[in-house]
Amino acid sequence: MTITSKNIRNVSLLGHSGSGKTTFAETMLFEAGAIPRRGSIENGSTVSDFTNIEKERGNSIFSTLMHAHWKDSKINIIDTPGLDDFVGEVISAMKVSDTAIVMINGSQGVEVSTELVWEYIESFKTPAMFVVNQMDHEKADFDQSLEQLQSRFGKNVLPFQFPLNQGTGFNKIVDALRMIMYVFPEDGGKPEKQPIPESVMERAQEMHNLLVEAAAENEEGLMEKFFEEGTLNESELAEGLTIALAKQQIFPVFCCSATLNMGSGRIMGFINDIAPSPADRPAALLEDGEELPLDADASPSLFIFKTMSEPQVGMVSYFKVYSGKVKSGDDFVNSDNRSTERLNQLFVSEGKIRTNVDELIAGDIGATVKLKNAHTNNTLVEKSLGFKISKIEFPNSKIRCAVKPPGKNDMEKLMKALHQIEEEDPTLHVEQSAALKQTILHGQGQLHLDLIKYRIEKVNNINVEYEQPRIPYRETITKVANESYRHKKQSGGAGQFAEVHMRIEPYYEGMPKPTDLNVRNEDVEDLPWGGKLIFLWCIVGGTIDAKYSNAIKKGIMSKMEVGPLTGSTCQDIRVCIYDGKMHPVDSNDMAFMTAASYAFKSAFNNANPQLLEPIYDVTVLCPSESMGDIMGDLQTRRAIIQGMGTEGHYQKINAKVPLAEMYKYCSSLRSLSQGRAKFTRTFAEYQNMIPSLQKKIINEAKSELVEA
Repeated sequence: MTITSKNIRNVSLLGHSGSGKTTFAETMLFEAGAIPRRGSIENGSTVSDFTNIEKERGNSIFSTLMHAHWKDSKINIIDTPGLDDFVGEVISAMKVSDTAIVMINGSQGVEVSTELVWEYIESFKTPAMFVVNQMDHEKADFDQSLEQLQSRFGKNVLPFQFPLNQGTGFNKIVDALRMIMYVFPEDGGKPEKQPIPESVMERAQEMHNLLVEAAAENEEGLMEKFFEEGTLNESELAEGLTIALAKQQIFPVFCCSATLNMGSGRIMGFINDIAPSPADRPAALLEDGEELPLDADASPSLFIFKTMSEPQVGMVSYFKVYSGKVKSGDDFVNSDNRSTERLNQLFVSEGKIRTNVDELIAGDIGATVKLKNAHTNNTLVEKSLGFKISKIEFPNSKIRCAVKPPGKNDMEKLMKALHQIEEEDPTLHVEQSAALKQTILHGQGQLHLDLIKYRIEKVNNINVEYEQPRIPYRETITKVANESYRHKKQSGGAGQFAEVHMRIEPYYEGMPKPTDLNVRNEDVEDLPWGGKLIFLWCIVGGTIDAKYSNAIKKGIMSKMEVGPLTGSTCQDIRVCIYDGKMHPVDSNDMAFMTAASYAFKSAFNNANPQLLEPIYDVTVLCPSESMGDIMGDLQTRRAIIQGMGTEGHYQKINAKVPLAEMYKYCSSLRSLSQGRAKFTRTFAEYQNMIPSLQKKIINEAKSELVEA
């Protein structure tokens, strides 16, 4: 088969964990003849979940690229994880997909992760269809699932099929698009076509009429014919539905049993006939706001949407060709770092099995290995070009933990391993916090962090322990204080002498200058950790030479980096240097730095110091039956509820929660909701800590200092 951009179909399988995505992918490959027999998750033999940890856990953790040929099309299939912890894999797949296939567990209906992936479908404006799977389950309920889909995602969710005998005896599907019934043999596979029974003909006809109307709405000629004849033929239907699907004006609903291999072939036929090709999708958006049309005759360009390290192979880069033809041996320039890269080998993938190809055309998805300096979100172009395809935006972290330092010999190996994983997984952020004196991992959930630990221990042979991360408190003051300090040191030869008089006061935007001091100079320091230091030089009469002002400011900054209360950073303070003394021989920068540091510390402690703690905006989506327990749990975490509402079938809670109370919240929320709730968090502000808690935190900090 000659591959053109028009006969490529890029689909991603999305949905809640347990909805059957991996089994459905296996059935698609088998039906297309890409594999000789179907593997099973129980036996760890599926084309998708091929890594050791996926086989051990029995569910998807990484997205997997596969492909199959069906009739006129090459269908690239990306199976994605269903757990929120691995949402980065979902987003990466969505970036390069032209159709999203959302799997629904027929016995559970719309679940939390269905809601989550829908947000990305809307964000990427991806054409989407639903497949209600597991119609053979004893509690399967297609109508309830359809009702939930239409209630949550709107009137454009249109059923194309319905099961005639769902449940343990399932083997019949009524197809309202082709107006025929499929009856499957006991072992699944190719069905027999039979007339639709009279008992359900009226329902099927109503569904068919809605599909004809949806198709006719998108093309004037089709609309005229529809009004004249009241129907459309199959090719006309396909034309109209292709336009409607591409514009997100319809979201088709199909049904199947992936386990029994009943219904997947019809869905693949629909993908071939109706789903948009890359050429039917809007031009790719570039970072500068321009667009890149998909053109197989243009200069070649590609976008790396995923990287993954494999044993004995090294780094594997998965990419989509956005223009031109990419050939084995081609040289490219990385638009993001201007490094040169040669694609020595090109592959199409079937899970871990990769097959060499000589060329990939615009719209196709493939892989290469051992690129020198190319990463996820990089664009590779010809040397004369420099555009960048818009990057994937990954979500903020939901959970943080500290890595307990291993032995000195392993520390360097550990950091190398962590940064390797961080390169592969953009939803992981590794922070080496000098202020907290900890290496902190920021991830999407406890399972996400557990996976990092597993990989380091199994692949790098380093024992890793997690511990509770410290909190990045801030320190400030609430009233004015004046202080002076004389630093005098004599130990033979030249001594040290400096005397500094300062006033410190709480700073706020628009604060007027002091009226009782003569301000000679003002420095505004935007502190690297946030907040400001305002440094006013108010020396009159030369009691301190202006050349020492920088040294005095450095002394103050050194104490602000390690605050007097807990060793946390200080912020939003104005310091006025208004008097002092110096010595013609013994004064120097070091003496004034020391004097300023001690004066600031003493003044700070006399200015009614205040500890500030980080507060996060937290949004929880949960089923109504879990809401009471989740609200109660939030209140034990000192949360302030900002509002409640609904979003689809879920209750929505907005709250402000101190970061100190968010440790292991992922696990608690999962336990309280049986895994059916999700949350997001974003930093909101720093707030004053209540006096009793402030005293406790200060005492703990002092104890740690004594122990150290």
